[in-house]
Formats: sequence, structure tokens, C-alpha cells
Amino acid sequence: MKVLFVCLGNICRSPAAEGVFRAMAPGVQTDSAGTGSWHVGEPPYGPMQTAARDRGYDLSDLRARQFTAADFARFDLIIGMDDSNIANIERLRPAGSATPVRLFTAYAPESGVSEVPDPYYTRDFDGALTLVEACARGLLAEIG
Repeated sequence: MKVLFVCLGNICRSPAAEGVFRAMAPGVQTDSAGTGSWHVGEPPYGPMQTAARDRGYDLSDLRARQFTAADFARFDLIIGMDDSNIANIERLRPAGSATPVRLFTAYAPESGVSEVPDPYYTRDFDGALTLVEACARGLLAEIG
């Protein structure tokens, strides 16, 4: 199984999701990407790395990259952090691609939220990680 996590800039939510999920499911191949190109090649945002490290997740080896249409063929499941990410992902869907694209929060309906808020703007890195962990647990339960 190959899972791709996608957010806007690939420096907060999607690398956190990748780091959390790879810790929970080491046998699953993971990656992350952003729909924008602003941070390509950069490591995850410092405050997100610190919050993740405080919970035992190491994001230091990750580097931002931009989502491309080729990702539909490379991954079995693509997960967006919010509705805008999903719309931007779907705009690049190649004709005939059946790769599922889902909102991360669909795996944690008990959270009561529809999107993973962007901590780059909200500054709530711990809150974002708590939600990411809940979503990752739900995803793991679904895919085994």
C-alpha cells in the first residue's frame, strides 16, 4: 500500500501526517506533497517539527515537494487535509484514473471537524497533531 498525504505547502499538515502515519504503520509506503510550489525542497516548518518531536515523531528527513498528476499512478490512496486541497488534487486527475482521494478527517468522524486546520496560520501545532493522530489511527484501522 502506498499513501500520499497532501496539504497546501507541504511544510506542516502533510509532513506531520506522513511522519505520524509512518510511525504507526511502518509497513506502508508513505509520502507527502503540497498543492503549491512555494516551499519545494524545504524541510517541515520549525514549529511543526518541534511539536512532532515532542510527541516522538521525527520529520527532519522530509522535504517539501509539489503534487503532480503522476502521483495518481504512483499511489494507492491520496489524502487531502482540507476541501481546497481535494479540489486542487482533483483538478490534476488524469482521465481514467480511479485512485481514491479522501479527506483525512473522514478517518476520524468522532473529531467533529471536516478539515485539518492549517497550523501555519492558526499556530495550534499541538491541536493539529492531536487531530492528525486521530485521523492516522482511523486510516490504519481501515487499511489494516
